[in-house]
Amino acid sequence: MSSTMDFISLIRPKRLDFLTTMTPEEQTAMEEHREYVRNMIAQGQIFLDCGSPDGTIGILIYRVDSAIEARRLFYSDPAVIAGIGYPELYPLTIGHLAAS
Repeated sequence: MSSTMDFISLIRPKRLDFLTTMTPEEQTAMEEHREYVRNMIAQGQIFLDCGSPDGTIGILIYRVDSAIEARRLFYSDPAVIAGIGYPELYPLTIGHLAAS
């Protein structure tokens, strides 16, 4: 049995038209967020990065050693720090995963 834990984070932007109305500060935060996510994927700490095409929700699945680590990564995300949306973090149990 694996000792890693999975967590899902959701971020819903505060505006439905966020993708088309980002301020320069929000654009910077999102660029920093994308780089942060790329780094976490490279380190094996983010298992999945996805979102809706219209930008109404962003989803990350963390694969980490502890809940403390999940919270640390989540609250260190530039998008969460910038307050661009309504962030949520939950423990996740993956029941079935299709082979790629």
